[in-house]
Amino acid sequence: MLWYRAARLRIAEGGMGDESLKLAFIGLGVMGFPMAGHLAAAGHAVTVYNRTGSRAEEWLAKYPGRAADTPAAAARDAEIVFACVGNDDDLRSVVLGPDGAFAGMASDAIFVDHTTASAQVARELYATARELGLGFLDAPVSGGQAGAENGVLAVMVGGDGPTFERVRAAIDCYARVCSLIGPAGAGQLTKMVNQICIAGVVQGLSEATNFAVRAGLDSGRVLDVISQGAAGSWQMQNRLPTMVKDEFEFGFAVDWMRKDLGMCLAEGDRIGARLPLTALVDQFYAEVQAMGGGRWDTSSLMRLLTRT
Repeated sequence: MLWYRAARLRIAEGGMGDESLKLAFIGLGVMGFPMAGHLAAAGHAVTVYNRTGSRAEEWLAKYPGRAADTPAAAARDAEIVFACVGNDDDLRSVVLGPDGAFAGMASDAIFVDHTTASAQVARELYATARELGLGFLDAPVSGGQAGAENGVLAVMVGGDGPTFERVRAAIDCYARVCSLIGPAGAGQLTKMVNQICIAGVVQGLSEATNFAVRAGLDSGRVLDVISQGAAGSWQMQNRLPTMVKDEFEFGFAVDWMRKDLGMCLAEGDRIGARLPLTALVDQFYAEVQAMGGGRWDTSSLMRLLTRT
């Protein structure tokens, strides 16, 4: 394809960073909306698709670009197609079939999936893409809505090295760090590692914060001291102040975390990795859901400790 030869020439001359690419972005949720915006702000020609059309209209009111009626139409003529949707089924629905992105993509175009999904679906879609002459990368992200809005996400990637190098400059528009971890599925497995770590940290922070409050300590002073030591973490810096105030109507929803932890536990069973703490925290999140907190931030584990 002519665009691919031109892209290879741009790489040989020093990369794609200063060149405008034809891109598509599928899924304009709390993450995809600003990520697509960073691509447009960098000067790339971006076509967006969102299942709810009003969201695409909202994006177009803020950024230059155009909207398409189907994923296939959005992907037509795009050099790279990005997606950030909800789960495995959502991903298959926007990728496969006559209206799916694969149907509209030209040979040698690349699909970059930022959805937090299973390693199984990543490998499945990678194989399908290869059969169609397309590139595919599973590239889930960490950093939350704030990270997406500020362009400082951590992107963990699974797939082929040459394919990764062709898209890296575009991903850098919204990433602080972007790393190829291994073959197809490795990105999703790394995101599972990330979520396992977060689950344990948030439970520990909830217990510690509740302990500090009940002990009558000044939580601000406690944070100032321990955040500078071995206990310090992103969760402590960004969530302890709101946990003390019992504020949870924001952030990464418990419903989403349970979806992610379910994949972690299933993969753990498959590979023989014991995850006892993860399983316990998943049960705690189920209790939060039963309290009506499915859309609360994951730091709402604190509520289970303060209700008694």
